[in-house]
Amino acid sequence: MRAKGNLVRAEAGRFSPEVLYEDLCFDAQQAVEKALKALLVARKQPFPKTHDISLLLQLLAISGLAIPSFIQAADTLTLYAVATRYPGDYPEVAEADYLEALQLAQRVVAWVEAQL
Repeated sequence: MRAKGNLVRAEAGRFSPEVLYEDLCFDAQQAVEKALKALLVARKQPFPKTHDISLLLQLLAISGLAIPSFIQAADTLTLYAVATRYPGDYPEVAEADYLEALQLAQRVVAWVEAQL
């Protein structure tokens, strides 16, 4: 599953001052997005080209899958897909934000693996 590569990068953390929390959160978001899309593919549920975690979760629910609340919470990661790539368009991303994003990504990837 391609999501694992993004998750590993997110888990690597800030090993250098040049690594921004925004970038680590982007990798966490990408891990979730790719994991959910892998599950949609496995369930033969079509989906549009999107970075919207909420939409992907809705499509999984439409396919008949019960989505636990701890997975639904990952919809907050959508912010990191695009907005944080444009300086000044978002509030500063702090270490606490990164740790929350990482935890969400780890939960979603593990959940998706269990579904597959």
